[in-house]
Amino acid sequence: MTVDRKTDARERLLLGSIVVKAGLARADRAFLLGGLMELARLGRDSPERQRLRKAGEEAFGAEPSAAPSPIGEATE
Repeated sequence: MTVDRKTDARERLLLGSIVVKAGLARADRAFLLGGLMELARLGRDSPERQRLRKAGEEAFGAEPSAAPSPIGEATE
């Protein structure tokens, strides 16, 4: 497996684990995609984005947000 394929597989696994952690493992794909599309529209400095980020950090157990994310924030 090439490095690119390993990286892609790791990103997919991490994204899937986030869906499970959020309690959405049984949600239909259209619902998930629609929700993610709405999230992608939030501005970088929007209060809603900051509120959601804080909730996510708390759900992850306050993991350091300074650590580089393998998923990244490509929409910004």
